[in-house]
Amino acid sequence: MTFDELASKIKIFADGANVEIMKKQNDNPLIKGFTSNPSIMKRDGVKSYREFSNTLLSFIKEKSLSFEVFSDNMDDMEKEALEISSWAKNVAVKIPVINSKGESTSELIKKLSAKGVNINVTAIFTLEQVKSVIDCFAPNTQNIISIFAGRIADSGVDPMPIMKDAVELSKKYDNVEILWASPREVYNAIQAYECGVHIITCDSATIDKMMKIGSKLEDLSLDTVKTFVDATKALGFSVFE
Repeated sequence: MTFDELASKIKIFADGANVEIMKKQNDNPLIKGFTSNPSIMKRDGVKSYREFSNTLLSFIKEKSLSFEVFSDNMDDMEKEALEISSWAKNVAVKIPVINSKGESTSELIKKLSAKGVNINVTAIFTLEQVKSVIDCFAPNTQNIISIFAGRIADSGVDPMPIMKDAVELSKKYDNVEILWASPREVYNAIQAYECGVHIITCDSATIDKMMKIGSKLEDLSLDTVKTFVDATKALGFSVFE
C-alpha cells in the first residue's frame, strides 16, 4: 500500500497551527481536512485566536476545519461554540467530552447540535464516552468523534478494540465519523484503516513520513546506512583517534 492508496481509504487530516505549512497542505488533494488545539497553538506561537482562524479560513474554504473552544464551563463553551460555528460552513467546533471537573458535556453537545453546529467531540478515551455523545447529534449536522488512540496506547492499553467498537456504533449514523487522534507513528494510520476508522489526524512530520509507505525495507536499510556514513564524515571521527 502506498500513501496515495491509504489516503483513498481513510481521510487524512493535518494537525497543526503553522499557517505556511497548512497553506501547502491545503493544496494537497490527499489532505482532506485540518485540526488544531490550544497546545499546538501555544507551541507554534499563535498570538490571536481570531486572527489565526481568519487567516486559515481565507484559504481553507472547502475542507473540514476544526477549532476548539477555550472555556471550561458550559455556559461559556456554548457562547464560544456558537461564535466559532458562525465563522464558516466548513468549521467544526471541538468540544471536550468532559470539562476539567469531570462533568459530561453531552447535554451541551445536544443543545448546540440542535442549533445546527457541526461538532468534533474531543479528548475521548473510552467506549463509554463514545456512547455518551453519539446520540446527541441532530440529523442536519456533520460530526466527528475524536478518540485519542495514541494516548490510550501510551497508558499501556491497546486502542484497537475501542476503535473497532466505536466504528461499529457509528454505522447507525450517517452524520458521525470516528477519528483516530494523537497518532505516535505512521503505522497507526494502517491500524486506523484496519479498524475501519474514517479519519486520522497527523502532524506535518508524520504526514511527511507517510510518503515512505510502501517503500522496500532493503531500500530503507541502505538509506539508513548512508545517513550514518554522512554523519560520520561530518563529525570527522576516527576509531583510532
